Amino acid sequence: MKKSISKSLIYILLFFIAVVFLAPIIIILFNAFKSNFYISSSPFSIPNADTFAGFDNFIKGFTQSDFMRSFTNSAFITAFSVAGIVLLTSMTAWYLVRVKNKFTKIIYYLFVFSMIVPFQMVMYTMTYYAFEFNLNNPIGIVFIYLGFGAGLSVFMFSGFIKSIPTEIEEAATIDGCSPVRTFFSVVFPILKPTAITVAILNAMWIWNDYLLPYLVLGSGENKTLPVAVQMALTGGYGNKDMGALMAMLVLTILPIIIFYLFCQKYIIRGVVAGAVKG
Repeated sequence: MKKSISKSLIYILLFFIAVVFLAPIIIILFNAFKSNFYISSSPFSIPNADTFAGFDNFIKGFTQSDFMRSFTNSAFITAFSVAGIVLLTSMTAWYLVRVKNKFTKIIYYLFVFSMIVPFQMVMYTMTYYAFEFNLNNPIGIVFIYLGFGAGLSVFMFSGFIKSIPTEIEEAATIDGCSPVRTFFSVVFPILKPTAITVAILNAMWIWNDYLLPYLVLGSGENKTLPVAVQMALTGGYGNKDMGALMAMLVLTILPIIIFYLFCQKYIIRGVVAGAVKG
């Protein structure tokens, strides 16, 4: 009886926590289908026959925010940044774990240290050098994201690689595999759960990031989707078209929610494998 009561209380608590986290998304979804007047007067109400605005907000936001170009920029930056992070940090982690000396230990702890350095501490210096080295474009910002995402990714890969028996790699070497072939044919397939987790975490971060693209790419033709939504729907004297803004927020978060729902089962599995086994 006590166990069933405690389980019920835990479920109730988790339900309320889920409601708290989902409430902003639900409110945005409701207001995306209401006109600006009703968004201001009753932001928490469900759209009805009087307040329902159809898809006018989506059409207006889609045209005013240059959605397709911004979506293409965000998709390009996210895809190539995540691919580079997964590939290069997995190879780095494998080298740091298997080659044990003072140099690799120092490099590993530098990656770990980078995880606790706030972005605001380095953003002015980073912006200066981004412009100095002509990285203020969609291709250049991929390298910047690679640098910022390397710390956590190397840490997670290293923890998982420590659990892989070295005998597997030694057998591949005896069979004539070079180090590169050993990694891609033997090690990397074993890293699949952690690789997927690293890809999911970095994809959600890069897709939703606002500050870094705004500092490096600005609000011009290379702007990403979060920047486009923020800049395009601002009228005179700072007024905003809240209906169109809500509609664009729905379209912005929808791809990453779908991506997360399809891949969520790998997150806990990869985090546990990378953090606990190491």
